[in-house]
Amino acid sequence: MFRFLFRLAAMVSLSVAVIMAVLDATRSVAASQLVTTPLKTSWNAVSPDTLGAAEMFVRERINPLLWDTAVNWVLALPGFAVFAGLALLLYAIGYRRERTVARYATG
Repeated sequence: MFRFLFRLAAMVSLSVAVIMAVLDATRSVAASQLVTTPLKTSWNAVSPDTLGAAEMFVRERINPLLWDTAVNWVLALPGFAVFAGLALLLYAIGYRRERTVARYATG
């Protein structure tokens, strides 16, 4: 059950990564140069209230230094790369290994 949820979350994350990559590709073609949108810009455009709430939560409950270093570094990365990496991580967690069957040479 948990593997299914991780694979489903990986599929959703990969879908978001593809959508963000298409948007960046469209902007790159229009500008005739490479354009990548940082995750923070995309998040702020979609829902600025949740971005502010996440910042306040991390600063007040966890550690302000964490927001200033690690979280800001991740938010400065291109959004499609963050979601593609997240999809890979979630898929790796939900991956089911095939059972190996002992194969003996007969002869």
